Amino acid sequence: MKKIVIFGGGTGLSCILSGLKLFPIDVTAIISVSDNGSSTGQIKKEFDIPAVGDVGTVLLAMANVDKDFKKLLSYRFTKESFLENHPIKNILLTALIDIKGNITDATKYMCKLLDIKGTILPLTEEKVELVGEGKKGKEYLGEEEVSQNIKNIKKLKYDHNVSISREIIEKIEEADLILFSSGSLYTSILPHLIVPEIREAINKSNAPIMYISNLVSQPGETDNYSVSDHLKILNEYLEKRKVDIVVANNAEIDKEIVEKYSLLEHKSLVNIDKKEIEALGTRLIEDKIFAVDKGLIRHNALKTAYLIFSYLMEGE
Repeated sequence: MKKIVIFGGGTGLSCILSGLKLFPIDVTAIISVSDNGSSTGQIKKEFDIPAVGDVGTVLLAMANVDKDFKKLLSYRFTKESFLENHPIKNILLTALIDIKGNITDATKYMCKLLDIKGTILPLTEEKVELVGEGKKGKEYLGEEEVSQNIKNIKKLKYDHNVSISREIIEKIEEADLILFSSGSLYTSILPHLIVPEIREAINKSNAPIMYISNLVSQPGETDNYSVSDHLKILNEYLEKRKVDIVVANNAEIDKEIVEKYSLLEHKSLVNIDKKEIEALGTRLIEDKIFAVDKGLIRHNALKTAYLIFSYLMEGE
């Protein structure tokens, strides 16, 4: 069975994983844990633990349990109380970290509970904050501040040196494909590549590197970015290696939805710029990979996963 290691965090990663779990692939998801917003940020600060929100979201995407159980775990308290805005999955993971001693073992227990086929590993067991280095020594602390100041940031780092488990390195070494998920480029994907051990393991690997391109830009982070713009940033942080394959959407999206995204959310479509992609030496796999769910543009999880699986099976 082919082995994939996929890096990411949050909605983008969970969407891709919900499709990949339907194929005969050994999937390992490595999840960034530096988020500091909303419920995750509050719990992270109060309990002095890594961010649990993205881990919980990915667990739900990979879960093989009934809808009611998933609905329970994703339930978010709305009434005014000390539990307001906290989803059950975050509370449960926080309790398990206390019981098991770390977020990795807590996540592994949840995988058993949710009958998950595959491996889910938090990037680190430490509480970490993303830091953006700006001009004249100015620093932007935390994912939220980093996301809002990308144009003023020269490079990303963590607030301290981060320890990575040997298991993560072994998964990278064994991988047949290294995959960067769609999602927030600067706050979900790059947080993996600023860890020297991760970068070194990827650079030593013979596995091809694939990127699932975002469908739309992220305001403040990737305004007006094309597919090649995303690739250039990834290549910069990879250093020695480059992205070998990119999967991107080439189908037209309804103009009314595009206009709504532009006017209300200040988001634009990520366009395929073929000449620039070719100049980077990256193979382009293009197809209709979007879906519209309740007026929201999302990756078609099944179609995207099929394209990844098809690539893996080439030459078999």
